Amino acid sequence: MRIAIASEDNKGLEGTVSAHFGRCPYYMLVDVDGGDISNVQMIQSPFHGGHGEGDVPNFIQAQGAKVMISGGMGPKAIGYFNQFGIEVATGAGGKVGDALKNYLDGRLYGSAPCKGDDLSGLKQEAELLQRKLSEVQKGIEQLERGE
Repeated sequence: MRIAIASEDNKGLEGTVSAHFGRCPYYMLVDVDGGDISNVQMIQSPFHGGHGEGDVPNFIQAQGAKVMISGGMGPKAIGYFNQFGIEVATGAGGKVGDALKNYLDGRLYGSAPCKGDDLSGLKQEAELLQRKLSEVQKGIEQLERGE
């Protein structure tokens, strides 16, 4: 079974689950056989800069996924996945590997559409951007010091 997980980065199982399914920059595809991970692949989202209705669910379906895990997802995307017979699990957060384990252990399941003005999702996204900005700033400082 192939599981897709929305990710904020390309760090694989150590990466961060994206709060916004359709706006994430990466998707991790995980092949699971009998509870064992047989393959992990990171793919860049071709729709990170913007997308039309149904574009991302169609893309995920084309990757052969049977499950889509994300922090949040709108009702139209959930509807598309339901039409494709792809299970959706929302409400994930933290590390991608932890979200995958929670799903496989039966602790992450079901979906609820997020609202366009979802304050907690926006706060989570702002915190993630602040962490990324801090990492970039540290890298700039190291370069300026010649490290």
